[in-house]
Amino acid sequence: MIAKKLSTSTMTNDLNRAPMGSQMPGPATQTPMAPPAPGRIEIPGRAQPRAPHLEKASRIAPAGPTTGPAESMDQNSRGEVVRVLVIEDNPKIAATLRQGFTEQGYAVDVTHTGFSGEEAAASQPYDLVVLDVMLPDRDGVDVCKALRRRGVATPILMLTALSATTDKVSGLNAGADDYLTKPFEFDELLARSRALLRRGKAAESSVLRYRDVELDLTRRTVKRGEETINLTAKEFALLEYFMRNAGRVLTRTSIGEHVWDMNFEPTSNVIDVYVSMLRRKVDKGFDTPLIHTVIGTGYVFSDSKPG
Repeated sequence: MIAKKLSTSTMTNDLNRAPMGSQMPGPATQTPMAPPAPGRIEIPGRAQPRAPHLEKASRIAPAGPTTGPAESMDQNSRGEVVRVLVIEDNPKIAATLRQGFTEQGYAVDVTHTGFSGEEAAASQPYDLVVLDVMLPDRDGVDVCKALRRRGVATPILMLTALSATTDKVSGLNAGADDYLTKPFEFDELLARSRALLRRGKAAESSVLRYRDVELDLTRRTVKRGEETINLTAKEFALLEYFMRNAGRVLTRTSIGEHVWDMNFEPTSNVIDVYVSMLRRKVDKGFDTPLIHTVIGTGYVFSDSKPG
């Protein structure tokens, strides 16, 4: 679980914005720092300024498996892993958000500018957009308005260091669904995100079952028969996607898009590697194999071999 603070210092470098994918400037002898564990998010340089005019965002490295239970919001109404787009130009904040969401089983994409974020949100089927207000190329409020004009109905949660009521009203009137001021606890961001994901959805069971396999989305545990199966975060997400689409042939492309993210390389063999590892854990030692290869297409999760 995540319990640190994102420091206000993380946002003070607004005037020195790094290009997408670049390292933050620093002394030549300084070694790159790993992304901080998600927690409280603050801004660099000053002690919790009330209304700085610039904020930052960036790209993030994937996180390891979660160590605590997640709520049952790791799936959307289409029965797929939740996809989140983070539009944030501060590298540390963006890295922390991606790590935190990834630990909850979400697939996360990150962009660093308003224009690239708008295009990504308009062209990809995301379930949630986390949008920074102060971006290097345009105002996040304008991005929000543009997305609503283009008919994008994805829930938008805006982040900003501007805490005045007029700023919040401006963001909400632009079409945002929620508004969170920095610094904030990641747990609060996660709770607000889940609330947005729940809107308009009927209550869903937190447990998926297929034959003798049981996957608990809340406890993040898997059992087959009486045997508990330990999975990594990515294996868990892969099994969830299989179970939500049991009996359907899933192509490698669809698996990559729904279990990984938009940067997934379709020519990579990473899916085959993960399916092989998952198969050893779920099928080995059991009479009925459930994960089957469909030659030339992909995979199917079923208690009978494909014809």
